Amino acid sequence: MNQVGAVGLIAALVFAIYGMITGAVAGKLRSPRILKSAQRAVLGFFAMTTLAVISLEYLILTNDFHSAYVASHSSRKLPLLYKIPVLWAGQEGSLLFWTWLLSIYVALAVLLNRKKNRQLMPYIIAICMGVGTFFSLVTFAVANPFNQLSLATASGVTPYAPPDGNGLNPTLQFHSMVAHPPMLYLGYVGFAVPFAFAMSALMTRQLGDNWIRVTRRWTMVPWMFLGTGIVLGGQWAYHVLGWGGYWAWDPVENASLLPWLAGTAFLHSVMIQEKRGMLKVWNMVLIIVTFFLSIFGTFLTRSGIISSVHAFAQSNIGPWFSVFLAIIAVFSLTVLFLRLDFLKSENRLDSVISRESGFLFNNWILLAAVLAVLWGTIFPIISKAVENQTVTVGPPFFNKVMVPIGLLLLFLTGAGPLLAWRKTSFQSIKRNFVAPLIFAGVVGVILFFVGVHHLYTWMSLFLCAFVAASIVGEFYKGARTRMKSSKENFFSAVYNLTMRNTRRYGGYVVHFGIVLIFVGLAGQAFRFETQGLMGPGDILRAKNYLFRCESFSSGQRANYEYERVSLAVTEDGHALTVMHPERRFFIAEQQPLSHVALRSDLARDLYVVMAGRDPVSGKAIIHVIINPLVQWVWIGGMVVLLGTILALIPSRIERQMAELHKSHAEVAEAQHVR
Repeated sequence: MNQVGAVGLIAALVFAIYGMITGAVAGKLRSPRILKSAQRAVLGFFAMTTLAVISLEYLILTNDFHSAYVASHSSRKLPLLYKIPVLWAGQEGSLLFWTWLLSIYVALAVLLNRKKNRQLMPYIIAICMGVGTFFSLVTFAVANPFNQLSLATASGVTPYAPPDGNGLNPTLQFHSMVAHPPMLYLGYVGFAVPFAFAMSALMTRQLGDNWIRVTRRWTMVPWMFLGTGIVLGGQWAYHVLGWGGYWAWDPVENASLLPWLAGTAFLHSVMIQEKRGMLKVWNMVLIIVTFFLSIFGTFLTRSGIISSVHAFAQSNIGPWFSVFLAIIAVFSLTVLFLRLDFLKSENRLDSVISRESGFLFNNWILLAAVLAVLWGTIFPIISKAVENQTVTVGPPFFNKVMVPIGLLLLFLTGAGPLLAWRKTSFQSIKRNFVAPLIFAGVVGVILFFVGVHHLYTWMSLFLCAFVAASIVGEFYKGARTRMKSSKENFFSAVYNLTMRNTRRYGGYVVHFGIVLIFVGLAGQAFRFETQGLMGPGDILRAKNYLFRCESFSSGQRANYEYERVSLAVTEDGHALTVMHPERRFFIAEQQPLSHVALRSDLARDLYVVMAGRDPVSGKAIIHVIINPLVQWVWIGGMVVLLGTILALIPSRIERQMAELHKSHAEVAEAQHVR
């Protein structure tokens, strides 16, 4: 299967090059025949990358250790569940996986637009196939997953297969790692399609409302996947790394956050262009920046120029990505500069107190967040290049800068929907803001009296109450209006209201999910941790919890040995549970790893780690962390996902407009035939 996969990879590269050239020619000559050939090349590209992926996964599942990739990242005793993510566990396989996901996106774009956007499609294919050419070339020439092991002997070079592989990195043997990297890659890769739509609109001067509507949906999908991937990555870090946190401002974590922030800015800014015909240049810039940052994040992860628990090892792939990033920047900015005359705003900002202003302020703050995270992420690279000394920027810098930015964004999340388009009157402000502010004020007073005195924590929870009240108020006011006009009950009114404008109310659900995430983040101010040496009968106190060491046990599973300690936990003198943290040793990988014992509820997590044995006393080193409100981060992430799915569902208004456009097109075609 090595040869089959290699042939598939070469054929994918050929199809990508052919599709890039024929797409550009079809756009230049406006030739339907050449366009059809380019579309077939896209499908060929998808078929060949699929063949390569199937071939590599077959090698993994059958333990074919002639393959250098399989021998490096898998082993015979690796459970089947974790043999699937071996595909993207290494540099070579993950680049192939990236290329395959791109082929899926482009094939879907071609199939869904067979009878639409015909002027845009040739250049969309050319640009996407250009990206596909780069990744196919890099995978084939620099990081080929189909290289075979061999031995040099006196009689020549002979194939070689070790009796077993090195195994999968133990930190990757966790259930969320089956979904976390694919979600991130679907996010990174997916931004290529809206970028291609935007560049095609510029190149063809088709800069009306249509490209904006199409691009918005194609942006929401990867934005949703990337956000889901970020949350799943936080869960992985929380459960596996054993430090009791889920976000450390690690460079690779930041690399995933950057395009998500830029995409968030675009999804808000694009509404101003749809409603008022403003910010056309800015929206183009945001699309370019979002795609650029997605490739930049891939570069950071794979080049080895930064140190991270998430990054791949040092490789020679960096210069390839540097050149590609330069090509993206020069190409996109040149096209944008040549079409500036076609991007003039149709209206001006009427008032500072308006929904347009709210979205604009939101964009400025998101841009500030992007710049702050980007600067902190690349500063070690800059310091190394300038002073030949790596200066690391840690969490204190990011927390100091990003906490105020996050609070401003949280406030605008609640305030923006309460403002009117064009201009908001004083009476409207009074009517819309009073109830949420009163509710938030009551919550703020209660928080102060129950002991929440940390300024940022208090402000975060106060603003969460304000935003939640404003969102609930929007649903309530809309439902009450429907109840009066349509005689519906409250629940039917809320449902029909939501389905009539899924984009608007799906956005409110997303905002509510963000509120829940901020509630979870605020809990970090109350985190408590302690550590102690424990043998049978020893007790460790953590606030109102007592942990008593009951016993030790050991054993072996398919691919690791373990030592386990049983801890009886009491809360305020009452028996609560028994927890079993473990210290594991993975046999094939020859690596130790702590397995966290976790007890979660909506109020707090009890997080217990067995860090090893004390070399002097032989007792277990037990680390206990009490983490309040962590579950709200995961719940909030789920609500954001559900809200995005809701916003992607065509609303009744959109379906009615689509039917109207279709009937108009049929009438025009009938008149043309006559």
